[in-house]
Amino acid sequence: MLGVEDWAEIRRLRRAEGLSVSQIAWLVGVWRNTVKRALVSDEPLRYRRRPAGSVVDPFEPRMRELLAACPTMPATVIGERIGWPYSIRTLSGGVALLRPVYLPPDPASRTTYAAGEIAQCDFWFPDIALPVGCGQVRTATQLPV
Repeated sequence: MLGVEDWAEIRRLRRAEGLSVSQIAWLVGVWRNTVKRALVSDEPLRYRRRPAGSVVDPFEPRMRELLAACPTMPATVIGERIGWPYSIRTLSGGVALLRPVYLPPDPASRTTYAAGEIAQCDFWFPDIALPVGCGQVRTATQLPV
């Protein structure tokens, strides 16, 4: 498999050294077609597998119906009602992925915020005189802290 370093080296050899595709392929130790693909791509090459799906997929519409009616229904009961022929572990994994969509929000859960989403600024007016330089002093009503 072609790594990030190899991809960068292929691009460097072509642009800086001006080597041909065949010369680069020989130096790096890859096929010419791999060199061609690396030269036209904007990111390193990597293997991408098509998603295979799951045995849970054909049962998902019925599982959604049952979870909409009762979001806390155990996976074993859902399995009985949909006629699940496989391992309960596979079904419980599929139910665990779908269940949060149907559960109501927990009133006792903590609220979380993303960084920079919310801010709070508190102004404080101390009851003192603050030196501001050059022998000058300001009172707290003039300078919040």
